[in-house]
Amino acid sequence: MSLPPIFYHYFRTPLPYVRTLALQEQLHAWQLAQRRLNAHKDILLLLEHRPVYTAGRRQHSNDPEILEEESRLTRLGADFVTTKRGGQITYHGPGQIVGYPLLDLGRTNPPMGIRDYICKLQTALKLHLREAHDIVTVPSDNTGVFLDEHTKIASIGVQVRHRLTSHGFAFNVTREPLAWFDRVVACGLADVKAGCIADASKKAGDEEVTVDGEIQGLAERFGRVFGRDVRELDVDHEEEIGEAIRSLEATAHAQGKWLRAPSS
Repeated sequence: MSLPPIFYHYFRTPLPYVRTLALQEQLHAWQLAQRRLNAHKDILLLLEHRPVYTAGRRQHSNDPEILEEESRLTRLGADFVTTKRGGQITYHGPGQIVGYPLLDLGRTNPPMGIRDYICKLQTALKLHLREAHDIVTVPSDNTGVFLDEHTKIASIGVQVRHRLTSHGFAFNVTREPLAWFDRVVACGLADVKAGCIADASKKAGDEEVTVDGEIQGLAERFGRVFGRDVRELDVDHEEEIGEAIRSLEATAHAQGKWLRAPSS
């Protein structure tokens, strides 16, 4: 039996992290309730965040070192949030695509394990970089996607509860995130710096890469790797999901502009 499609939505305005996290929680609860009726949708949220540093579940908000980092980084103008995803401190912001797949891993037969899921996320990102931009990646013992041993272009940090996924992946499109990354040891890798598509692309005519320009191809390749059709979510015809998405978009618009990247 073929699997149902994955429905994606792209937010065109950078979103506040905490409210976006709340949306994930809301959709997770909705999926869990609807699964009892076998009526739940698998969803892929694609977006940019307003500048934010996030810490993973292995780092505690009352740890003195984390408190000191929070104070230092918020002085730069970014938010700081401790999350329940895997991984350590990282950055999200404009110029970077963040993907939150909200998938039911129990839909496959047998159910997909978390390691296979993370592997498929890495494969989808590598496929997009290669096909869309002729960017060659290298294997790494660390989770994520690397251009070489010391340059990381994409990060992955996920959470799975009741076989339903949340959090996900992020990869740098423009150079805007790089200055923010320079202010931390991202993901605990002291000898690794951030890279981006704008610097690494080898295809002719790729000088003007944009987040908007990546979305459709990324969604298509994501579906191809997971063996699923990917369709755009019709927000206007989704009552609960649509209302939650429109509310978050209104919040993002109301917050206005964000601070630019910190100077060196």
